[in-house]
Amino acid sequence: MSTVPLTKFGAELLKQELQQLKTKERPAVISAIAEARSHGDLSENAEYDAAKERQSFIEGRIAELDGKLSAAQIIDPTELDAEGRVVFASTVNLEDLENGQKVTYQIVGEDEADLKVNKVSITSPIARALIGKYAGDVVGVQAPAGVREYEILDVLYV
Repeated sequence: MSTVPLTKFGAELLKQELQQLKTKERPAVISAIAEARSHGDLSENAEYDAAKERQSFIEGRIAELDGKLSAAQIIDPTELDAEGRVVFASTVNLEDLENGQKVTYQIVGEDEADLKVNKVSITSPIARALIGKYAGDVVGVQAPAGVREYEILDVLYV
C-alpha cells in the first residue's frame, strides 16, 4: 500500500474519529442490534436491518481509517525546511492577477481538504500548479472558467 500524506493536524483528526467510532459508535450499534433481536422475528424487523446497516458502515469506516493511519506519512509543517518552495503542508499566500483578490491556501491530504477553511487537496489543480514553485512565481491554474493566473506572494510553514 502506498503512503498517504497527512499533516500532523489531519492525522490527529482521523485518530479522534477512529477513537469515537471504536469507543462510542460501535458499542451503541451493538446494543441497538441486541435490542432489535429481542423483539423477535428478524425477517420483518426494520430496526434490526437499520442497525445492521449502521454496523456495516461503522466497521467499514474503522477499517478505512485504520488503513489510512497505518500507511500515513505524517508531516509537521512547522518542521519543514523547503527553502521557500511550495511543498505538501505549506501555506501559500496568492494574489489573483485578474482581479487583485488575495487568498491563502494550505496544501493538505485528500481527507483534510476543506475549501471553507482554505485547505486544498494535494491532488487539486491549484495545488498541483503550486508544488515546487517559489514566492514571486506566477502560476496558471486550469479552472472551470478557464486558466487563472496567480502570483505567489509568500510561502509559509506553519
